[in-house]
Amino acid sequence: VDSDLFSSLAPVTSSLLVECNSQALANIAWAYAVSNVDDDSLFGKNSPFVAVCTEKANDFTSGGVSQLHQWNIWRKELTGAPSDLPPSVQQRGLKAFMSKGFQKSALQENVVSELSYLGFPLQQEVVTPNGYRLDIIVELDGKRVGIEVDGPSHFAGRDPMGSTILKRRQVVNADGIQLVSIPYWEWNNL
Repeated sequence: VDSDLFSSLAPVTSSLLVECNSQALANIAWAYAVSNVDDDSLFGKNSPFVAVCTEKANDFTSGGVSQLHQWNIWRKELTGAPSDLPPSVQQRGLKAFMSKGFQKSALQENVVSELSYLGFPLQQEVVTPNGYRLDIIVELDGKRVGIEVDGPSHFAGRDPMGSTILKRRQVVNADGIQLVSIPYWEWNNL
């Protein structure tokens, strides 16, 4: 991620927020959360971002409000402060984020089978307080450790996609759960 690029675009982006539709606002929020670039001109107290999102709150699709949810987690992660988004938008975002479907893969079943064979007590498809679904949770030395079995859809080549980057960071920083990723190519080489 080119942090300098995101920082240089923030003032111009901020000046255009009032012209953005709800999906553009969600995309901006999500892209900055993924890139982990915070800029006062875009998200600070004097920025119109939250006001514009609030004004267009009813226009957000389920996907858009899910992106705002991830942005909201990021903002709390950075500032430690409560969200400036209205509670109704926060609740709608969490609900939409948690309602995303999931499907266990054969790869995930293989990992579960091997961990079970080795005697690890585990839970599958555990939902964190912020709404992330973890493939597996194991207990190691009294600590919960999340395991993500990451198939090809989580990567562009061997680089993690934005949603995978956010999940890895937010589960650790916001939910407080250590996370181990098992990329498909590493598992396939075992």
